[in-house]
Amino acid sequence: MAGLSSFGKYTHAIVCCIPDSLGTRPAKDGASEGQPEPVDLAKAHRQYGVYTGILRQKLGLQVIELAADEGLPHSVLVEDIAVIQGDTALITRPWEPARRGEISSIKKVLEELKMRVVEVTDDGATLDGSDVLFTGREFFVGISRWTNHRGAEMVADTFRDFAVSTIPVPGSCHLKSFCSMAGPDTIAIGSSEAAKKAIRTMEQLTDHHYDTLTVPDDPAGNCVYVRLGPKGSALLHRSPEEFPSSQQPFQKLPDLTLIPVACSEVAKLGGTLSSCSLLINKKLDR
Repeated sequence: MAGLSSFGKYTHAIVCCIPDSLGTRPAKDGASEGQPEPVDLAKAHRQYGVYTGILRQKLGLQVIELAADEGLPHSVLVEDIAVIQGDTALITRPWEPARRGEISSIKKVLEELKMRVVEVTDDGATLDGSDVLFTGREFFVGISRWTNHRGAEMVADTFRDFAVSTIPVPGSCHLKSFCSMAGPDTIAIGSSEAAKKAIRTMEQLTDHHYDTLTVPDDPAGNCVYVRLGPKGSALLHRSPEEFPSSQQPFQKLPDLTLIPVACSEVAKLGGTLSSCSLLINKKLDR
């Protein structure tokens, strides 16, 4: 299967610089209850610098940085805007209309990389990339306040070589708020009731057996797996300063270079490690 053979292989990463307005913006609509904790802007810039440095220096990716957009503080969460597999990029339809202004800049980069770009044209569809988990074998799409069934149908229509299953996600979470791939056949999953119910549903819907790596903290369930060619593979995961009790489970993963990364400030807006970049496996024509 083409998706499995290339799973975790990437050449490029799209990221968006931190806008100063991030420091005054409340949490992503509905992403937190009560008064949101303010973002430490200086810390957000430091964490962004470390993150992009890892993408370049440790993962060897060509990083494409989009300019900060002061009118769109949540533009740093670029994964929300596209679902990418192989040479195809599906431009999503975010639930919040204001975020749709981010689409043009990301679409332009994808077209420059000569990707096949597909857009959600159904006015009744909502689709957020952070609700879409690709395992290398199939797609799981979270049905949440950010993504509906018509959005999931767009994923199925676009990526017809892969099965697409829908997973109910309660409250204000995305599917990838508490899970991700920690290897070609390993799903990292949090320990909340929502996470437990989601993984049970995945197991019921799939024909494949996945190993599970359970971590105590839901946000630590979101990590980024990258193959490094003959050098092996790496896993970006949340830092011990953020989630000390979730570090030990990652030590069970064999033959992986573990890279702790902090993203506490974008997390205050509902962001995760994976939501801070769009990863692409595409070589430019020479």
